[in-house]
Amino acid sequence: MIKHCFNKVILLIAFTILSTSALAQTTGFNSWLESAKNKARAQGISEKTINAALNDIQPIQKVIDLDKKQPEWKKTFVQYREMIVNQNRINKGRRLIRENLSALNAVEAKYGVPKQFIVALWGIETNFGSNTGGFKVVPALATLAWEGRRAEFFTKELMNALKIIDAGHISAANMKGSWAGAMGQNQFMPSSFNAYAVDHNGDGKRDIWKTKVDIFASSANYLKKNGWKTGERWGRRVKLPSGFSKSLVGAKIKKPLSYWANLGIRKIDGQVLPQENMIASIVAPDGVAGEAYIVYNNYQTIMAWNRSTYFATSVGLLADQLATY
Repeated sequence: MIKHCFNKVILLIAFTILSTSALAQTTGFNSWLESAKNKARAQGISEKTINAALNDIQPIQKVIDLDKKQPEWKKTFVQYREMIVNQNRINKGRRLIRENLSALNAVEAKYGVPKQFIVALWGIETNFGSNTGGFKVVPALATLAWEGRRAEFFTKELMNALKIIDAGHISAANMKGSWAGAMGQNQFMPSSFNAYAVDHNGDGKRDIWKTKVDIFASSANYLKKNGWKTGERWGRRVKLPSGFSKSLVGAKIKKPLSYWANLGIRKIDGQVLPQENMIASIVAPDGVAGEAYIVYNNYQTIMAWNRSTYFATSVGLLADQLATY
């Protein structure tokens, strides 16, 4: 009987502590939220949008958990490539190019970005729109801005998200994305949306959630504004000579193509590289003992989208597979 009462007391104390903690968290968030509303007003965001987007929201514990427990990446590039550039994705990408050929051709003609790169990004980011994330973007961004680990960054993204809603591109309720606020079928952060999203069909909305031609044009515009060069390839796989120094590997090390050719780097089939002044870098995501690629300006542009060499190289490889559709 005494043990039973003692256990009840312990449970009551634990419940009280948890309740007090939850109350303190809610009070702290509500105070922060009022400050965020004032910041939004100062940036000219309408009261209608502020009320629709920010009234009655609460921090999302799952977002906090995901932010704190991002897994350490342990896959090799080869494992990643085999997962990302697989035959199912290639087949689906080729089919979707054929189904959306008119829209993709129009976007390619306007921006100079080949359709296979637009579709490769679409496929890798969200599996062609089938996995865009189920979080409401505003509460997710508010949670991350309030939590404080990257408060300044996420507060700016929150304000950008409110501006998108205020401009009428999408409602607060329908603004869905990842737990970190990346939105739509090409996973633009709100700041990227404001900088690069395009209303290609002229309906007054830059819709990266449902309107495919806007999705395609927005991705192409992102690449073009970050330096895409029409008519140039992204890169190709190469063979490194024996004893090649790892100090020469990296996207930041840029040399003329002729420099790399003179060092003995060869195409994967053994042919000599062209003796040209085109600027190139060597990337070897798994180190010099693994696969190596010689990459050009357009690879650097893909890295403006995502700084991962795993990602950028896989986009190039998938695009190569999608070029034949």
